[in-house]
Amino acid sequence: MTEHGNTSVSGVTYTKAEQGYFEKRSLRRTAGFWGLWGIGIAAVISGDFSGWNPGLGQAGWGGLLIATVVVIIMYFGMLFSIGEMSAAMPHTGGAYSFARAAMGPWGGFITGLAETIEYVVTTAVVVLFSAYYADAITKDLLGFSMPGWVWWIVLYVIFVGLNSLGAQASFRFALIVALISIAVLIVFAALAAINGAIDFGRLLDIKPSAGNSQFLPFGWAGVLFALPFATWFFLGIEELPLAAEEAHNPSRDIPKAGFWGIVTLAFFGLLVLFLNPAVTGSKAIAASGEPLLDGFRAFLPDSVAAVLALFALIGLLASLQGIMFAAGRNMYSLSRAGYYPKFLSLTGRKHETPWVALIVGAIIGFIVLLVVQWISAASPAASVAANGIILFIAVFGAVISYVAQMVSFVILRRKFPNAHRPYKSPVGVPGAIVAGVIAFVTLLGIVFVVDFRPAIVTGVIIFAAGLITFALVGRKRLVLSPEEEYALSGGLHGDPQAEGYDAMETEVFGTK
Repeated sequence: MTEHGNTSVSGVTYTKAEQGYFEKRSLRRTAGFWGLWGIGIAAVISGDFSGWNPGLGQAGWGGLLIATVVVIIMYFGMLFSIGEMSAAMPHTGGAYSFARAAMGPWGGFITGLAETIEYVVTTAVVVLFSAYYADAITKDLLGFSMPGWVWWIVLYVIFVGLNSLGAQASFRFALIVALISIAVLIVFAALAAINGAIDFGRLLDIKPSAGNSQFLPFGWAGVLFALPFATWFFLGIEELPLAAEEAHNPSRDIPKAGFWGIVTLAFFGLLVLFLNPAVTGSKAIAASGEPLLDGFRAFLPDSVAAVLALFALIGLLASLQGIMFAAGRNMYSLSRAGYYPKFLSLTGRKHETPWVALIVGAIIGFIVLLVVQWISAASPAASVAANGIILFIAVFGAVISYVAQMVSFVILRRKFPNAHRPYKSPVGVPGAIVAGVIAFVTLLGIVFVVDFRPAIVTGVIIFAAGLITFALVGRKRLVLSPEEEYALSGGLHGDPQAEGYDAMETEVFGTK
């Protein structure tokens, strides 16, 4: 139904965009294959420096190894599927766009909200870990320490500013720090070997519970609980479709960057999993906030280790850059379409970056960290639990979006058979189903860890609040962004590079 510049479809109402609406929300194409590979690696590489190691305490080294291999299989299936969908839908929406086309506005909103939770909270987690590393380094080298909240403000201000300088600067910085981070991991492996610090017997130093082996000290249930921690090695690489409108050739380069990105991450994730505990012992770093720094300290003087840890910090800052990029683009795309307040999608005239979304995401993340600090103040045990909860909230949002994207892939193969697909997943529907099942099992791994149940409660509250707000307000004010046009046209419209941003205005509203 169309009336007074509005049209209602599938329980939502589209409003004709005001004059100049999309011009105020423009993005600039600056990225090729290496820029996309760099932003993908940068977003994830911090997972090799912190966050994975509590999985040792949940499953032992053997259990975490099995969980990591399973998660690698999931990510290959998922990246192939996402590559196909992103090539067919070369616009910024990413997971929200895929689910919108497959499951309607409500499915798109839920999936987009899950990714918002993932990227905003993951940014906060990386800020938290970066503050741990930075404070440890300044304490060892300069003899001074700062409160965590001061580090958080410093980090957020620097990286919101950097991400606001334009996509070209973001991609270039991400590529440089990604390469430096990889070099740090190679140096760690080389120095550990040269110093004779590697003892693979230390991998299995966690005492098994009754009836279990050294390899699986907590049985097969531990593998389930370790899946979310194994995910931390790779969480964020799926952000690449969010760069579609800033890539020169998104249909070719996003699938290619995704494949080589996951190959790179799988290699270095396994390298860290084998070597870091072999240097320190699995038990010693299971609860560490800076496991790689502890690894350097195991065979180098503290002062030298601190210098090398300074380079390790670059790995965390690389992810801060990459994941903040994703958070900004995710909120931008949902805002541009009207699901979130429209002012969030405004971009700067000079640099054409979603600076409003970046600032709002940083404020939300800072508040999350303040809450974590407040919980942590109760006791050391509460601190460990709070850090785990915030990590699990990020993974909770991620795996929900993963399941939704794999369901979307299966639906779209049937629903839009005539849509143009420049790239096709080599594993097809079976690969998407396997990836979706593993993602769902990973979600169960979060649900069944009693200590982290607050993460589930928090996630459910956020989803409930979001759905109520969308039902009352958001669904009545949507805009025909490229993501919406693609869905409404059955996959025949929606490439803003080829068609512009108002391809369906006449079809839907009658006039431009």
